[in-house]
Amino acid sequence: MSKPVFIHAGAHRTGTSSFQLCLAENRGLLDRHGLDVVYPGRDGVPGGRLRMPMPRPRHGAKRIPAFAADLRAHLSKLAPDPDRGLVISEENIPGPMHHFYEGRFFPASARRLAVLAQALEGRAQHLLYVLRPYDALYVSAYRKRAEDNPVPPFAELAPQFLAMDRGWPALVAEFRDILRPETLTVIDYARRGSSAALLARLVPQLAAEPLAEPARLVNLSATDRALEVLQARYRAGEELARKEWQEVIAEHQDDRADRGFAAFAAEDADRLRARYAADIETIAAMDGVTFL
Repeated sequence: MSKPVFIHAGAHRTGTSSFQLCLAENRGLLDRHGLDVVYPGRDGVPGGRLRMPMPRPRHGAKRIPAFAADLRAHLSKLAPDPDRGLVISEENIPGPMHHFYEGRFFPASARRLAVLAQALEGRAQHLLYVLRPYDALYVSAYRKRAEDNPVPPFAELAPQFLAMDRGWPALVAEFRDILRPETLTVIDYARRGSSAALLARLVPQLAAEPLAEPARLVNLSATDRALEVLQARYRAGEELARKEWQEVIAEHQDDRADRGFAAFAAEDADRLRARYAADIETIAAMDGVTFL
C-alpha cells in the first residue's frame, strides 16, 4: 500500500468513537482531499466497515504473515485506489482492554503492530495516539466492561491494576520501532481538544479547513446507578442484548450520584498518578516522538 496513511490508534477511553463520528461527519471534505476513511462501526457510528483480524496472546510469530495478508486484502478492498491517501481509526490496534484485569498491558501489541506494518507495506505518514492517566484509564475500562458483562468488585481487581506489568512508554516505543511512522505524535488526554482539532492535527493538510464537530454524543458513559442495576441483573443470570443494556443506561442517566461503584483508594490513585507523571516524562524525552 504505497500511499500516504494516517493512523489514529486510540487509546481506549479517550473519545475514539467521537473521533470516528467526526470522520463520518467530514467524509465529503476528506474525499475532496483525496483521502479514504476507514473505521469500525461501533457505537452506532455510520459508515464503519473496518475489521482488523489481529493476533491474540496465544498466537505465535509464525501467524503474523497470514494475519497481515488478510488485513492487507481487507484494506485494499475498502480503499482500492493507490493514488488516494488513507485515514485509519481503530483503538484496538495494540489490543483490547480486558487483559488489564490480569495485570497485563496489551500483551500481544508487538505482534499486532508487526501485522499492521506488514499489511501497510510501507511507513505510515503519521500515527497519533492519545494517552490517559492510569487511574482514570483503569476505572473507565472497568466501568465500560461492566455495561455488558458481569464483573467482580473493583476492589478485587485493584491489585492487578496497581501491579501492571508495563505501561505507556513500552507501547509508544513499539509504535515507533515496529510501525516506524514518519511522524509519531502522542497527546496527553487533557490536551486532546475537540475531535475536529484532533483530525486537523492527524492530517495537517486539513488544518485550514472548516471541519465539522459532531453534534451528538456517542458511547455515553453509564452512571453508578445504571451499572449497579446491570450488575444485579447479570448476577441473576440474565443475558442482555445491546439494546436492553443501553436502555438501562439511558433510564438512569439523570441519577449522577457517586455510589462508589469504581474508585481507587486515595493512596493507590496517588501511586498511579505518580507513575503516569514519570512515564510521560520518559515519553517526552524519547527520540522520534512528539509529545504534547
